[in-house]
Amino acid sequence: MLDWSEPKAGAAARAAVSLNSAGDATGLGAIDRSGGRVSVDDKAMINCRADVNQLLPLKYRWAWEKYLAGCNNHWMPTEVSMQADIALWKSRDGLTEDERHAVKRNLGFFAASESLVANNIVLAIYRHLTNPECRQYLLRQAFEEAVHTHTFQYIVESLGLDEGELFNMYREIPSITDKAAWALNYTQSLADPQFSTGTPETDQAFLRDLIAFYVVFEGMWFYTGFAQILSLGRRNKMVGIAEQYQYILRDESIHLNFGIDVINQIKIENPHLWTRDFQDEVRGMLRDAAVLEAAYGRDTMPRGFLGLNAALCEQYMHFIANRRCAQLGLAPVFAEAENPFPWMSEAMDLKKEKNFFETRVIEYQNGGALSWD
Repeated sequence: MLDWSEPKAGAAARAAVSLNSAGDATGLGAIDRSGGRVSVDDKAMINCRADVNQLLPLKYRWAWEKYLAGCNNHWMPTEVSMQADIALWKSRDGLTEDERHAVKRNLGFFAASESLVANNIVLAIYRHLTNPECRQYLLRQAFEEAVHTHTFQYIVESLGLDEGELFNMYREIPSITDKAAWALNYTQSLADPQFSTGTPETDQAFLRDLIAFYVVFEGMWFYTGFAQILSLGRRNKMVGIAEQYQYILRDESIHLNFGIDVINQIKIENPHLWTRDFQDEVRGMLRDAAVLEAAYGRDTMPRGFLGLNAALCEQYMHFIANRRCAQLGLAPVFAEAENPFPWMSEAMDLKKEKNFFETRVIEYQNGGALSWD
């Protein structure tokens, strides 16, 4: 709310802000000309008490830092050469049939998944997350999801694959459909124009949605796909796709960390939501998600290929699920499992800068600002 008059004092100003802007999560309501200036103490993750249009003063600097990191990590798929991948894909002996099957299933899952995540951000999360600095990051994330969808279009077009087959797999391949249907179940009510937070039941519904998409979809299910393609890249196969997946993995790492921070901050501000029953429900969600991912691994790699198979991917999911539990302050859902792919940590936590000018087909103006941390 805009106020060009002299600021009101302390508690009175905060009371005016709370009274006049409470419930306007859209930021599109009528301007309250008598409202006081926003106090940082009035800003909240959900059920706003302050004007959602006012970015400053910042309350959650970590959200702003993630927005800046996303801007510094800007990239576009068309900057990565696909010539070696095209030659390998067209070569009769370039890839085994098992590798080709895994690549196509992998692309089929990701092709629609990035759109599903973007829809959730735009239609549900942005609407109900009532903090402006977090919304600023969500705008950046939504753009990154668009870039990721562009990536799969670019790959499919470059390799000359059947566009209808790849982009429709999420409706035709049961192991992919099952995951998409599971995730969509957690966002459909939130996309209802009549839905709003403000009660323990609806606040928990929103929190559940955040966990489903940030922790499960982006924080668990994407990782089998990353492991498959990056494993090929480590053997100097499909190196263009592997490079693009590294960029996506870097983006998703920030998405995941942002989501975890948001969830944990909501817990701090609304401890009554984090009941024992709800914690048990969340652990059940992560357990079910790992089961669905194991089925996807068996479908994409029925026989496996060098260095990778469905059993190892299932073990990796158990490791990842336990790690996500720890990040949420929950007890593990599986027996302790070692990470079968330690090189994945290197892909996510690479400390040295990548020499982008050796692999990109055009000069990248922000290349010096990129970091794989």
